[in-house]
Amino acid sequence: MAENGHGHGDNAEYYSLRAAAMQALLIEKGVCTLDDIMTMADKIDSRSPEDGAKILAHAWADPEYKKRLLANAEAAFLELGYDLPETSPKITVVENTDEVHNMAVCTLCSCFPRAIIGRPPAWYKELAYRSKVVADPRGVLQEFGTELDEGVQVRVIDSSADYRYLILPKRPAGTEGMSEEQLAKLITQESMIGVGLALAPESIPTS
Repeated sequence: MAENGHGHGDNAEYYSLRAAAMQALLIEKGVCTLDDIMTMADKIDSRSPEDGAKILAHAWADPEYKKRLLANAEAAFLELGYDLPETSPKITVVENTDEVHNMAVCTLCSCFPRAIIGRPPAWYKELAYRSKVVADPRGVLQEFGTELDEGVQVRVIDSSADYRYLILPKRPAGTEGMSEEQLAKLITQESMIGVGLALAPESIPTS
C-alpha cells in the first residue's frame, strides 16, 4: 500500500495559485525578492541526476554522513553545498536494504525531488506508472528489468506537494575499492526512484 501524503486532487490550477500566493506573500513580507526567487528557480532547474548521485555516493563511502543524511536530508545536502529554498518541499532520503526495497511515486501528479535530481522522467508522470506501481509494484519492477528475491518487502512511498522522497539504493557488492566518483556512476535516476538497482561495478572502468 502506498504511503500517501496528498491532501488535494489532481488540480494544477490549485497548486499554481498556491505557489503564486506564497511567492507574493514572501515578497510582501520582505523575506526575499522576485530576483531571489528566480535565481533559486534557475538553480533548481540546473540540477540533474548526477547531483543526487554524488550525494548518495558520498553516503555509501561515509557511514557517518549516511546516518546524518537519513536523519535530516536537507542538513546533509547543505554539507555538500546543496542548499534548498525555504519554500521547497521537504525531502526525505529512504534507504533500500536487503530486507526492504522502496519505490517513489506521486499518484496524483508528478511531485519529484527536483531540487536535488532535476526533472522527472516522462514515464514518472504518466498515469500508467502512477497507478500500476501501487497495484502491482513487483510487476513494475519487472518492466524495468529489476528482479528482487521473494523475501524482500517492496514498499511504495507516495510523494506530495509538501514531501518528496529520494531513494538511497543498496550499494552493490564488489565496490569497496571504488572512489566516490566511480560510485556515483553506478547510481542512476531509476535507482534513485526505486524502479531500478544501482549498476554493477563491472559496468564502469575502474582505472
